[in-house]
Amino acid sequence: MSTKKDFKFYLIFLAAALVLAAVFSFYASSSPDGLEKVAGEIGFLDSAKDHANSDSALADYGVAGIENERFSVGLAGTIGVVTTGVVAVVLFMALGRKKQK
Repeated sequence: MSTKKDFKFYLIFLAAALVLAAVFSFYASSSPDGLEKVAGEIGFLDSAKDHANSDSALADYGVAGIENERFSVGLAGTIGVVTTGVVAVVLFMALGRKKQK
């Protein structure tokens, strides 16, 4: 059973994750990831095609339709943290119920 102390810890952890996602995600490296770097070095980067979700609302580490890049990236990071948190809570609650039976 969760205590008030546990709840406070989770709340502080959530606040820290949201601040990191909203503020510091803009400063993440703009360098290509490993696959993109190797593709450029070997020479098959030009043959790459867009993926099926390339024009979705959260494609390319931003939110489509928001012109301010800093805000767009921060909002995308915040949406990612909230979504991950909701999925985790639902999974943990479902797993916890199965053990109690």
